Amino acid sequence: MSVEKKGEKFKCNICGNEVTVTQVGGGTLVCCDEDMEKVG
Repeated sequence: MSVEKKGEKFKCNICGNEVTVTQVGGGTLVCCDEDMEKVG
């Protein structure tokens, strides 16, 4: 899933890492070789 705006939250469904977007630069977030899921 692509990053669209500041403040979005993403989670890795494999290891549980969580990320909050602080600066939008486009692209997607990947962890454990899988796209991260947007949770907020």
